[in-house]
Amino acid sequence: MSQHNVILTDTHTHIYYHAGSPQLDEHLNRCFEQDVHRLFLPNVDVASITPVMETVKAYPQHCFPMLGLHPCSVKEDYVADLAAIEKAIQSHKIYAIGEIGIDLYWDKTTLAIQQDAFRTQIGWAKALGLPIDIHCREAFDEVFDILEELKDDQLFGIFHCFTGTLEQAQRAIDLGFKLGIGGVVTFKKAGLDAVVSQVSLQHIVLETDAPYLAPSPFRGKENESSYLRYVAEKVADLHQISIEKLAQITTQNSIDVFGI
Repeated sequence: MSQHNVILTDTHTHIYYHAGSPQLDEHLNRCFEQDVHRLFLPNVDVASITPVMETVKAYPQHCFPMLGLHPCSVKEDYVADLAAIEKAIQSHKIYAIGEIGIDLYWDKTTLAIQQDAFRTQIGWAKALGLPIDIHCREAFDEVFDILEELKDDQLFGIFHCFTGTLEQAQRAIDLGFKLGIGGVVTFKKAGLDAVVSQVSLQHIVLETDAPYLAPSPFRGKENESSYLRYVAEKVADLHQISIEKLAQITTQNSIDVFGI
């Protein structure tokens, strides 16, 4: 831990892609140097459960698992995949169901089965008292339709990689969700900075989505969780507070969501 006692939380990272390699240790050491001490790991399919759990086992004080079926992994055999993931959930301690949701960027033809998988996994989360970690790409209306259909006191979580409008942000917040803010907030023409500056920090958590969506000045390169520092600095700047204060607020928000 740093001398300033700053603890940043990456609420969404695929750092487990480096499981079992020296790169995992290197990446995590760079995280610790940049005050990133808490990392939440979403799998994307059945095959990625093992590397997630291996990473958590290697760094149990710092890495925390979520399990779910990513919408881009919802294919013809999705029912069998859901069954396999549900079985894994019964034998592992996890902190969220995710990442789950709807993605219409890559494939619109699977919308019906994506919706079914999303509903099913929201049901798991409610039954287990867990948050959901939502992947939403070009599908805000479709995601909101399901959330509003299933809304109750048990439905909560994070809109991962939130890049929507202020109106969409408010809609997500009203449904009981935090906004996962990542590298896009540092992109000059994305417009997310204008939205984030108008959203109370009580509704925001930080993330990288590493190895995707690296913040400026690394845009277009492989992202890593240590770069969360750049996201944090940008959000702190937008709200005109110190990075220490931002870390305190956003890490507490992550504790409120994940329970750890």
